[in-house]
Amino acid sequence: MLSRHSKRTTWETQGGHIEAGETPIEAARRELYEESGVTDAEIIPVCDYNAWCDAGNANGVVFAAVIKTPGELPESEMAEVKFFDKLPDELTYPLVTPVLFEETGKAASLL
Repeated sequence: MLSRHSKRTTWETQGGHIEAGETPIEAARRELYEESGVTDAEIIPVCDYNAWCDAGNANGVVFAAVIKTPGELPESEMAEVKFFDKLPDELTYPLVTPVLFEETGKAASLL
């Protein structure tokens, strides 16, 4: 499942920043809801990440969501949510998203 931001034509995973007082898993659950509408999912930590480029760096935790019940997309910056059988060519982060999905697949095989 990927989301499309209202200002883009490309697809991306749900994610964001931890708010004051949140744990990483609480932030993951909140971002999943805000950017997809999902409230019924098992959240599984996959790996830590650190990425950098000339513009700066980012780090955090990658989580996988086993979605039990899709929800209605709340009013947010996201325009739509879609389930895919394989990653689409139109990705917001084409160098990062395939790597995240590969790592998530490795983690899922261990469950």
